[in-house]
Amino acid sequence: MSKVKVAAFSISIDGFGAGPRQDLDNPLGVRGSELHDWFVNTEVFRKMHGQSGGEQGVDNDVAAQSFEDLGAWILGRNMFGPIRGPWEDDSWKGWWGDTPPYHTPVFVLTHYARQPLEMNGGTTFYFVTDGIDSALKQAKKAANGRNVRIGGGVSTIRQYLKAGEIDEIHLAMSPVLLGEGENLFAGMNLSKLGFAPERVVTGEKATHLFLKKI
Repeated sequence: MSKVKVAAFSISIDGFGAGPRQDLDNPLGVRGSELHDWFVNTEVFRKMHGQSGGEQGVDNDVAAQSFEDLGAWILGRNMFGPIRGPWEDDSWKGWWGDTPPYHTPVFVLTHYARQPLEMNGGTTFYFVTDGIDSALKQAKKAANGRNVRIGGGVSTIRQYLKAGEIDEIHLAMSPVLLGEGENLFAGMNLSKLGFAPERVVTGEKATHLFLKKI
């Protein structure tokens, strides 16, 4: 059965999933890239970007598992780019070049309409202006029985958690203290939302925490 997942989402020891002050030079906010040091040198990451080689091991294995049986993604607008307000034109096409690493339909939450954007490699971005429920309904339909991955950012994941729509969470905790930015679980009670720890896996550069709704 199709599930709604957060998978391989990187956080700091102090709970931040992104740094502050996102801009073109800091797509994940200031120091946010440090959260992903466990991932960027893996074989999976390099293959996603058309490169060979890369590190194998536990981190690589859990990264690979996070992409299994995915039929659609949902992203917040800030994950798509640093542009705020109305779209000035269609020139911004994401952070990833002509071949984004998703290879499925991707539904981007935004307040401003824009035509679908078809990219190389099977990725099409759809811009959803009528809220998280509509985006999830469209994503599930597009996934056609496969899983839907909530890719972030922090605000988007929090919205779907509060709505009770997420079935499983995999967090990659990096050995980093950010001290500021976007905190994933601030003011949120995961137990009351129905989650319990399922397993912990120690990787080479991150600790992988798996939570499941019970």
